[in-house]
Amino acid sequence: MNRKSFAIVLAALLPIAASTAFAASDGAAVYKTKCASCHGADGSGQTAMGKSLKLRDLGSADVQKQTDKELYSLTADGKGKMPAYKGKLTEADINALVAHMRTMAKK
Repeated sequence: MNRKSFAIVLAALLPIAASTAFAASDGAAVYKTKCASCHGADGSGQTAMGKSLKLRDLGSADVQKQTDKELYSLTADGKGKMPAYKGKLTEADINALVAHMRTMAKK
């Protein structure tokens, strides 16, 4: 591949890489502002509210085995005391939150 071709390919890929990195950090930022007060910064649910609601650890196998669609639906539609975020967050924000929840998986 010559330099000109390489530069064209690089110019085409940089915006994709930048938007992917932004989406990942955006999910973390949305989580911090909308979710962390109950679920905790680490997703463990070990906050006063999380304990009183008996929230599951977002990194647990029980939560992580759910599909992205299930996690999206729980976030968008809410469940029990969990508020619905449909209409409050964009579809992209909720998808970014689901991706962020995946980073909490226990190893």
